[in-house]
Order: sequence, then C-alpha cells, then structure tokens
Amino acid sequence: MADKKYTKADIIDSLYEKTGLSRKEIRVIVELFIDEIKNALVRGMAIELRGFGTFIVKVRKGRSKARNPKTGEPIEIRPHGIASFRAGQELKQDVWNLAGGGPE
Repeated sequence: MADKKYTKADIIDSLYEKTGLSRKEIRVIVELFIDEIKNALVRGMAIELRGFGTFIVKVRKGRSKARNPKTGEPIEIRPHGIASFRAGQELKQDVWNLAGGGPE
C-alpha cells in the first residue's frame, strides 16, 4: 500500500500553495518542527499530537547471542532505544478503509 512516498519537499510545496509564506520560511518551520520532535525523543519525552498520534522511545533489550546476517559472525547487541509511533484514534479511523476491507 505504501508504494507512493510523500516527502518533506512535498509537504513544503503543499504548505506553500496553502499559505502566503515563502518556500524558504516554510522549510525553516518544517525543519524546526522535526528538530523539536527529535530533541524531545532524545530527552526521553513522548510527543502527543492530538488527533494524529504519539511518538515515543521504546527500549529494546539487548541480546548476547545474535548473528550478523551478512557474515554469520556472532555479535552482542546492547540494550538500545527505538523511535516508535502509535496512531491516534482519529488517524486510525481516517485510514481504516484504505485497503477496501473492514467493517461497513
């Protein structure tokens, strides 16, 4: 389903068409917004955007018996954080029927 990509440049172009701001101003705002999300996640905070979803950091436990898939060499993986997104109820409802299935 996700064959098409909507990039940061596409977002900037769309906002440019909808506002009176320049592309340069919009690019700065979008990049600052993304930086704020990154910085909050690095500080261990959750970002809640009502009606859209929540970004959180989950900690994955380490493993001592892992293998490098390329070389087959045994490696140890330390516990580490991963960025995770949990869709909000409104977003879930908006995308529910995209595949043509689901309840009627």
